[in-house]
Amino acid sequence: MSKDWLKSALDRRWLLVLLLALCIARMWVAELGSSFWVDEMGTEFVVLHGANDPTLKVAPQVPQSIYYAVPARAQALFGASEVGYRLPSLLFMGMALVLVALIARRLIHPDAGWFAAFACLLLRDFNYQAADARPYALGTCMFCAGVFFLIRWLDSGRWLDASLFAIFAALVWRVHLIFWPMYLVFAIYTIVRLVRGEARPGWLAVIPVYILIGVTLLPVAAQALELNREASGHVVVAIPSLALFTEGFKPTYVLLFWMVTAFIGSLLRWPRPDKVLPWASVALILSWWLVDPVCLYLFSLITKNSVYLGRYLYLSLPGMALAATAGTAIFLDTREWRRAAAVLGLGVLLTQGHWNRLFPPHHNSDWRAAAQAIDSELASGDAPVICPSPFIEARPPVWQPDYPRPSFLYSHLAAYPVKGRIFPFPFESSPEAEDFARALTQDALVKSREFVVYGGNRAANFWRDWFSAQPALEGWRVQRLGPFGDVEVLVFKKKS
Repeated sequence: MSKDWLKSALDRRWLLVLLLALCIARMWVAELGSSFWVDEMGTEFVVLHGANDPTLKVAPQVPQSIYYAVPARAQALFGASEVGYRLPSLLFMGMALVLVALIARRLIHPDAGWFAAFACLLLRDFNYQAADARPYALGTCMFCAGVFFLIRWLDSGRWLDASLFAIFAALVWRVHLIFWPMYLVFAIYTIVRLVRGEARPGWLAVIPVYILIGVTLLPVAAQALELNREASGHVVVAIPSLALFTEGFKPTYVLLFWMVTAFIGSLLRWPRPDKVLPWASVALILSWWLVDPVCLYLFSLITKNSVYLGRYLYLSLPGMALAATAGTAIFLDTREWRRAAAVLGLGVLLTQGHWNRLFPPHHNSDWRAAAQAIDSELASGDAPVICPSPFIEARPPVWQPDYPRPSFLYSHLAAYPVKGRIFPFPFESSPEAEDFARALTQDALVKSREFVVYGGNRAANFWRDWFSAQPALEGWRVQRLGPFGDVEVLVFKKKS
């Protein structure tokens, strides 16, 4: 009786809806109100100051996205708040999740949609986009929509689906210039369908649509090529090793699904499914999963400008979840899809829910609390505050001791202002920065009874050690406020 009751409960659609709602509430909504991280504060700066702000010339790639129209509209509706800026990303990821489920139903099995959705939610980087005021959620949604309407077009031959595919495909690269590899996914799937005679429209109908998309993307390509000339000045990660490359497409995640399902299937003696996936479906799923990491890895090796960054691989994550779902389909009894989805959803909720915090932070950077702590700590409103920029572009000769504010390179000071006399420092040490720090020590710092070093932990800890070694500050004690994640607030106080 108990087994029958359990099977009956796991078969209920309301249970899947409830699990999905709880996952979204816990893993997406709960993070909306937490502090911005560095790049989100850059988003706010672009929205408030406009793409033509002169301080953005140091990072011209930043405002080159249609995304910024979205938080600008959100700010007009909700004000300049963390929740308001992030809410559009949550909606985009919700739409992407629905599209992935629909694509799984078409490519894998009519009952595989819920399973594919929960497989997406098991990926931390997929969930991360939902509460991130950055372009990635929009890009994920646009690409999923492009794939969805491409499948419909090749199935039906309707020009409405062709038009919608062309629109979404033309938008993907306009969301972020790093999304160029994903066009190979569209092309691979289309070619496989055409070559195998499994597409309703023929070559003569497909080629003009792709030519139209290519023509609309020519201005974006020209822009990308121009910006690529100075790409070395914006690199934030090292050239990836083979191990890092493998980590980027997470083969263990996919294999774990297959192994667990194979083990349970053999234990319960599930019958093997009669049908195998069509070659076109396999080509789409594998290319969606692998093309992005392979292209960005090769680009990094060839150009010596590494772009192999986790967030640049976000668009491949739905393909990864579909690969896990497709592998599961090899071993799963077709009558068990809904039950398997319910078990997976419960596992996602338990393992990814951040249950150690009522409101988990979106990112390990609490700039808001750090700024509040500085204001509470400083007895004097004009105490010096040493602020290294969190952006790699803040280097000499771009950076100077009199670097203007407000500015993009110090957008954290615009998002969360602090009391005190601000002294902008570069991203990392340099001879010019140390000369400036030496002069500052002999003047403003020794004349004050306290000063603060405020910034990312690496830069802040470097300057803590540097100032502590200065003879003029001998005997000063250092107090660390926080913790604020990877943000440091270090208060130097003169002994009474």
